[in-house]
Amino acid sequence: MIRDLERVRNIGISAHIDSGKTTLTERVLFYTDRIHQIHEVRGKDGAGAVMDSMELEKERGITIASAATHCEWSNHGINIIDTPGHVDFTVEVERSLRVLDGVVLILCSVSGVQSQSITVDQQMKRYKVPCIAFINKCDRSGANPVKVSTQLRDKLGHNSVMMQLPIGLEDKHEGVVDLVTMKAYYFEGENGEKMVEKEIPEEMLEEAETAREEMVDAVSLFSEELTDAILEEKELSEDLIRSAVRTGTISREMTPVFLGSAYKNKAVQPLLNAVLHYLPSPLDIENEAIDLDNNEESVILESVFDKPTVALAFKLEDGQYGQLTYIRVYQGCINKGDTLINSRDGKKVKAGRLIRMHSSQMEDVDSIPAGHIGAMFGIDCASGDTFVSPQINYSMLAMHVMDPVISLSIVPKDNKAQINMSKALNRFTKEDPTFKTYVDHETGDTIIQGMGELHLEVYVERMKREYGAEVETGQPRVAYRETITQKALYNYTHKKQTGGAGQFGRVSGFLEPCEEEFEFVNKVTGGRIPTQYIPACEKGFVACLEKGPKLEFPVTGIKVTLEDGAYHAVDSSEMAFQAAARGAFLEAYAKARPVIKEPIMKVVIETPNEFQGACMGLINQRRGIIQGSQEEGVMSVVESQVPLSEMFGFSTILRSATQGKAQFTMEFSTYKQVPQSVAEDIVKKKQEEKAEKK
Repeated sequence: MIRDLERVRNIGISAHIDSGKTTLTERVLFYTDRIHQIHEVRGKDGAGAVMDSMELEKERGITIASAATHCEWSNHGINIIDTPGHVDFTVEVERSLRVLDGVVLILCSVSGVQSQSITVDQQMKRYKVPCIAFINKCDRSGANPVKVSTQLRDKLGHNSVMMQLPIGLEDKHEGVVDLVTMKAYYFEGENGEKMVEKEIPEEMLEEAETAREEMVDAVSLFSEELTDAILEEKELSEDLIRSAVRTGTISREMTPVFLGSAYKNKAVQPLLNAVLHYLPSPLDIENEAIDLDNNEESVILESVFDKPTVALAFKLEDGQYGQLTYIRVYQGCINKGDTLINSRDGKKVKAGRLIRMHSSQMEDVDSIPAGHIGAMFGIDCASGDTFVSPQINYSMLAMHVMDPVISLSIVPKDNKAQINMSKALNRFTKEDPTFKTYVDHETGDTIIQGMGELHLEVYVERMKREYGAEVETGQPRVAYRETITQKALYNYTHKKQTGGAGQFGRVSGFLEPCEEEFEFVNKVTGGRIPTQYIPACEKGFVACLEKGPKLEFPVTGIKVTLEDGAYHAVDSSEMAFQAAARGAFLEAYAKARPVIKEPIMKVVIETPNEFQGACMGLINQRRGIIQGSQEEGVMSVVESQVPLSEMFGFSTILRSATQGKAQFTMEFSTYKQVPQSVAEDIVKKKQEEKAEKK
């Protein structure tokens, strides 16, 4: 692996569904000699793209799991992670961005900034990842890169600066004009592998000079040297402009915009050059850890090889040779045979086999130095664990994981399927923090939870294929919640005398609604309840949140204030106060006007203009609220908020209403109170379920 970190780039490729992420990665691997033949994502040869190594990915033509690879371009090492576009697999994007230094944000030159582009952009902001934009599909009819660059500015708030101009668009798209070198580049050969430099076509010269002036103006903000050179009317060197663009990009104050067509093999090589010129190396990024031995103080990590090792496990995979743990090393170096400590549980692990990944293929290496991404074999850990040298006790900040919003019951067909299913679930829950599973104590069913219908569908399909576990699925269920709407007092005494030591505990105070999931405030004075019993009271209240007294849904948004109480010198115990808290909760909850809340999804439909009315009608039928719609050329984008319970099977209905031309994305937005009529239906269903169980 390259030891000169100036020449290393860790980049991700992310975008909205079908913007061409995997197609672009495939071209990059071809031009950097990692593969010798280009396969299309939905190719006729049935091979599928290299980065979509899972059977399901090849069939559906979508990326499900992020794949890592490594390539070299003009003496630089580039680690690339190709991420999924579907919001159901958002954790894959999240965990990739957590360990990357820079991102190539791909936008479609026809559709522009779409709903998922906005989600990806928010994730980049969360981890402060710099990006460059690539406007793909310039060969498609309706391509308009200038409009897309403006959208980047208006919709995402990026300071977007065009670094290239297209030579022809749609079916006349031939190449690009580079505004830094002021040359035209064409791509010849069977797969566009020959990059030919020519003079700018005469008819474009004036446009190119104007665009260059605008670009230099925007970029001069990031370099005093460049500003001086402009004022003194000196010749502007390429290096001077590039260094200013790099400064602006790394500080996230500017987004350079490039264009081309990955599918038609146009302008991928200049994008690779841009990755080297403008995206940060591991030395340009500041990474923080917390020192667990020192009050969790923040520590800045250095990308050097001779300091104690700090590495983050950001993704797990269960391969044929055991668990594969993807890691990013932030400081130090992991060598074969090194002993590391997992800072989450303090367990020692030995780095046996170290590898560098190329999609699903592996290359053995002797060490993974700081600034690089690699993988370790046979180490038992969870996603998000930090590995450190024995002499330090640091932990990297974990990534943001959303709660699941949808669940399904699954029933194995026979005993063999039961064994295989539990193996599969064990692996999937370890690999994916947004996929959860539990057994319903009342029905004995296994319940799986996830981020959306597609998410669960893919996992059920993987169980069948990878583990041969034949399972039947029940109806999808929505993750409802309960909460209270008004303040209610409680004053409860728990008393039990049955010979020998009794139980006694009294608690009084009130419950009220709050913004947080749960808050506990202790206002007991004068030792009315001894300090050692206060945690037991809190524990008793927390235990009631798992299943609400109203309909057994989890309870959220409650603040419990404990004001007074009483104890008995002999009969009081932690158990007594836990029981008192539970009794108090049940007493006050009924008086606090409990209601049911349901998950509301942000649904964005992209449809041809003629079906806009039909799409709005579909949303209105589903208790949806339309938040806005805009026409972009021949397409309309309708944004709305719709309850998740109304969205099951929506894709089929949407397709039939729009002749298969519309598509939609859906992501969790918030929880809102259920209307009275719907709440009555839910209560009725719950009662029927209970009656069936009896």
